[in-house]
Amino acid sequence: MLRVTDISAAYGPILALHGVSLEVSEGSIVTLLGANGAGKTTTLRAISGLLHPTSGTIEFEGRRIDRSAPESIVSLGISHVPENRQLFAELTVLENLRLGAWGRRDRNGIKDDMEQVFQYFPILHERQKQVAGTLSGGEQQMLAIGRGLMARPRLLILDEPSLGLAPLVTREIFQIIKSINDGQKVTILLVEQNANLALEIAQHGYVLETGRVALADTSANLQRSESVRRSYLGY
Repeated sequence: MLRVTDISAAYGPILALHGVSLEVSEGSIVTLLGANGAGKTTTLRAISGLLHPTSGTIEFEGRRIDRSAPESIVSLGISHVPENRQLFAELTVLENLRLGAWGRRDRNGIKDDMEQVFQYFPILHERQKQVAGTLSGGEQQMLAIGRGLMARPRLLILDEPSLGLAPLVTREIFQIIKSINDGQKVTILLVEQNANLALEIAQHGYVLETGRVALADTSANLQRSESVRRSYLGY
């Protein structure tokens, strides 16, 4: 579904990615692991059009998107749930969800997708008139994922969904991410500091180090890798 080939990217004079390549198969969950500053978020930004690579190519379902605008990439079926959630804090839960469906004209489909989001996250139904900025951290993350789903993506990109959340809330959100993948067949590309949880639900993983892919393998093999265990899994 997604093929990233030898991309490099920079912020001004600072080169952040050095020839990163990865693939995401339709229906799978793929995770990107690595320390802070390894290039994980930059890779996601390049895929979603927020940062254009200086070289290399990105293809989605066989179509090059590495020079496309972010809104065009969303319309193709890619939703990006960014780090730190980036909600419209002064708008209500319902208004944030409706903005996730911006550009869609299928009113009945939007209604159905709203109901699906409320099934995944019942607390959002209870809080739909509440201002987003007053939600707890876990509720804000649920809203951010729900807003991403309102675009009806085929590929959902998640950047650090567990950031700042309590362990129990984190595990609940990861169970829902797995349900979204299983139930709606949404393909997921996941960046996550909690490598244990990420590898539990993913089929394949990539380890980034200083803007390069250092390891790429099945999740099971990465969990057995001594270097991955020592650096990311804590045992």
